[in-house]
Amino acid sequence: MPRNDETLITRKPIAPIGLIPLKSIADIGAKVDEYLVTWRADRNKDHLDELTKSSYQCGSYIISTSVPRFGTGEAKATINQSVRGLDIYIMVDVTNYSLTYSLCGHENRMSPDDHYSDLKRIIAAIGGKANRITVIIPFLYESRQHRRSSRESLDCALALQELISMGVDNIITFDAHDPRVQNAIPLHGFETVQPAYQFIKGICKHVKDLQIDNEHLMVISPDEGGTNRAVYLASVLGVNIGMFYKRRDYSQIIDGRNPIVAHEFLGSSVEGKDVIIMDDMISSGESMIDVATELKKHKANRIFAVGTFGLFTNGLEKFDQAVEDGILYKVVTTNLTYQTPELLKRDYYISCDMSKYIAYIIDTLNHDCSISRLLDPYDRIEKLLIRYRAEQEAIKNQ
Repeated sequence: MPRNDETLITRKPIAPIGLIPLKSIADIGAKVDEYLVTWRADRNKDHLDELTKSSYQCGSYIISTSVPRFGTGEAKATINQSVRGLDIYIMVDVTNYSLTYSLCGHENRMSPDDHYSDLKRIIAAIGGKANRITVIIPFLYESRQHRRSSRESLDCALALQELISMGVDNIITFDAHDPRVQNAIPLHGFETVQPAYQFIKGICKHVKDLQIDNEHLMVISPDEGGTNRAVYLASVLGVNIGMFYKRRDYSQIIDGRNPIVAHEFLGSSVEGKDVIIMDDMISSGESMIDVATELKKHKANRIFAVGTFGLFTNGLEKFDQAVEDGILYKVVTTNLTYQTPELLKRDYYISCDMSKYIAYIIDTLNHDCSISRLLDPYDRIEKLLIRYRAEQEAIKNQ
């Protein structure tokens, strides 16, 4: 269906769109491009002048670019067509470790630092010719180094300031580890987008017998830092919330952090209830599985491990075992970070596609319209739950 919001068919775009999805996020970039091409082909364009129409509808909005490397591992960015006057959207996945390059004859995997450097190279190659530059960086680079403890670098804040100094106008990220990092660039656009709707949609699509009410479902935050996102989801679903706090051993540092001694639960009874554990990322998965194990001790029913970013830095074996042991029921993440073929084959894994949502955001921003409604999915979740309950009722009456 064409996306024909009233605001989009009455307002002109600020400039022709140019999409630059780096290789790390090429698949999502292609889907975003396909949505935009389809919507704009079917949209009423009577309010546009002939000059605007000529660039508004085209076969693809993707700008051809490349980032070749020298034998030493150094690189340069090349833009293969004009970007003068375009509304540019650069997309990058800094966590995609599947890409490699040759470094003095050795194959080297691309790190977040490599991806971030390529992003800067693309911006530098644009050379100030674009009308506007928006960077879409789903996993915010260095987002876990958002505050200083003793003599440490503030990498995330520095990266944001560096992008702005290079001419970036807006930065869009998803579920920032700490949204307060935007204080580093208070006079520029910074949006952190929550995928709550996509999570509920994905779970409802794959699990048809979920009873979404206060008697049968509960949302849990695995630590105090993630309470806000859990409170929001619980409020929309109309269920209770619980929280764990991590008791750490501050007398020692292991792998750069104070080790967790225990997870202490705060909240009402979870006995017999399905539980959604919600966090911004699943990294090694140890904390998520520890929390799920504690919830099972409290006699929870099915447990859904939900995280915006599925990094799985220590592999999938622990999750396989947790599912086999009945600790976890489903693992739910978005496709905003690299997903291994092995992960996608797991029966317990639910992938939530974010490409349509990103296309919505780009389409709206290009028309210089507010994205407030897109950032608050309350109404969409309500409509989804009504449809889901109606489907359950129809199945029950068969």
